[in-house]
Amino acid sequence: MRAPGSKRDGLGSGLVGDHVGDRRHHGGDDQAVYAYAREDYDWWGGELGRELPGGVFGDNLTTFGVDVSGAVVGETWRVGEQLVLAVTAPRIPCATFHAVMGLPGWTKRFTREARPGAYLRVVEPGPVGAGDAVAVTDRPAGGITIAEAFRAFTSEPALLEGVVSANGVGDGLRDEAAQLLRRRSEVDQV
Repeated sequence: MRAPGSKRDGLGSGLVGDHVGDRRHHGGDDQAVYAYAREDYDWWGGELGRELPGGVFGDNLTTFGVDVSGAVVGETWRVGEQLVLAVTAPRIPCATFHAVMGLPGWTKRFTREARPGAYLRVVEPGPVGAGDAVAVTDRPAGGITIAEAFRAFTSEPALLEGVVSANGVGDGLRDEAAQLLRRRSEVDQV
């Protein structure tokens, strides 16, 4: 894995050989890697009555023993011997994800459960392989979890202030939350 650069003119994904189809909404340094927890896949498998293999949600890192949606934005993970990743943002479901799953109401259902998985930035590039250990090496105090940030952007806009003020939140996510707050304020003033 390596830092891919900007969404617009970078390499797309942080995983060498991975393709990002929609560069307008996906890829770039703050979405270099998408991680999803095996435990959440197993939960969804029980809900849907079928087995869900890693990667079916579009993740390129399926973890085991890491609470991905409970991760704090800005925390860092060491994966294997060299790779260091930083949690940047929740995954917001899109039309492509809905189409891949092929289930009526999938986007609303996924949103309601708030098990979004996390996008990560490559801090230190390195190889990654099946079975590599994932260890949280730093977690910002006063931060906001991926699940909380997800709910702020999807179903609980009152949480947006928390995204703006939390420690560890990068400029991109902070600016996006601030912009949504400004729009809400303008609507409230009309």
